[in-house]
Amino acid sequence: MKKFDNTGEDLEDLISIGTIGLIKAIESFQTGKGTKLATFAARCIENEILMHLRSLKKTRKDVSLHDPIGTDKEGNEITLIDILGTEADDIVDKVQLKIEKSKIYRNLDILDEREKEVVIGRFGLEAGGEERTQREIARELGISRSYVSRIEKRALMKLYHEFYKQKG
Repeated sequence: MKKFDNTGEDLEDLISIGTIGLIKAIESFQTGKGTKLATFAARCIENEILMHLRSLKKTRKDVSLHDPIGTDKEGNEITLIDILGTEADDIVDKVQLKIEKSKIYRNLDILDEREKEVVIGRFGLEAGGEERTQREIARELGISRSYVSRIEKRALMKLYHEFYKQKG
């Protein structure tokens, strides 16, 4: 068993696999071949363990997306799915957001000036691209937040109906 110490496998597992090899040796041993049972059994045990180790190597080539690959700053395990999922989701979300913003921007001409100001501010359609809260827009326009909310709702309904007409 010392021969397999550096494999990283649990000693009890290797003993179990070796026992299977011993059983196979006893079942297949033929006395008339001129080989001692101990010699034959030793070869069978070793072969069984080697076959087991080879099968583990083959299966270990498969990488699970949920296997830990490291830790973050707080010491939490990071998996491959955490990294891939986040980046892919972010890219899809960003593309979808750009598409939606461009649809809104192309149809701003159906809105009156105040509705345009509110929609541009809320969805970050101006040059800076910063989305602002209803409260911030209300302060800029000198009106109440609830009035900004009503303007936004009315403008979005107009845009929704315009999008619906374009699809149909």
